[in-house]
Amino acid sequence: MGEQDKRQFIFSDLDLARRLERTEAQTNAEFVETRARLFPDSGAEWTEVAGAHAMFDGAASLITQTFGLGLFQEITSVEMDAIEGFFRQRGAPVYHEVSPLASEGLLPLLNERGYQPIEFTSVMYRPISRQANDLPAPGNDKITVRVIQEDEHELWARTAMRGWSEFTEFADQIYALSVIGANRAGASSFLAELDGQPIATGGIGICEGVVLLAGASTVPEGRRQGAQLALLGSRLRYAAEQGCDIAMMCAQPGSTSQRNAERHGFRIAYTRIKWRLA
Repeated sequence: MGEQDKRQFIFSDLDLARRLERTEAQTNAEFVETRARLFPDSGAEWTEVAGAHAMFDGAASLITQTFGLGLFQEITSVEMDAIEGFFRQRGAPVYHEVSPLASEGLLPLLNERGYQPIEFTSVMYRPISRQANDLPAPGNDKITVRVIQEDEHELWARTAMRGWSEFTEFADQIYALSVIGANRAGASSFLAELDGQPIATGGIGICEGVVLLAGASTVPEGRRQGAQLALLGSRLRYAAEQGCDIAMMCAQPGSTSQRNAERHGFRIAYTRIKWRLA
């Protein structure tokens, strides 16, 4: 292994887990704050308890849950009472995304309180740097990628929504999520264009040197032309220019998204479990 490879190798340990989970927590907190700003009647808000972020983005929102539970401080019944009360006061179910590197006492506590595991997520990461020569290169020179301008939030949201056009029953929800994502404080939203026409979107969140990749969507007629590969490379280069040394993304275990990420240098940091209070 060369000297550069040694410098770039990052162990999957508690320090890494804290960085990854904090980045996802901050990005979602910014999303919740943006919903509260754009939709004041939504009641969206978040709180922090013992280092864990508890998000309320609406009772049916996938963001309504905690991140980082048991990673930063020991969780006891006192903290769990406070977290569960936060959700119950808002008429929301209680969900926790739990890393396997969380404190050992957390799993017995979840079992005692009647939680059930319902979902797995592969949390993936890779090192990045401005000097690296292994970042994905565009495969289609007709596709260009750029960060959107302040007056292009609507364009980005509409393009992202078109990428999910087959899910017509969720069209309104997808559009609202896209609008909020484009307007999120601290967001950098990327647009891929083919011959000047927008065909794909991607977003990022940055926290303490970690970039979270999200918001991937490609319109039906623009698929299989290299748009997401171009977006991946552009976002990683942009993040490296901002001083990031780690990129992260989340995927369903064994999915196409996971395989594509592994092809481009990502590896699994850990498999996270989502728990629901029965």
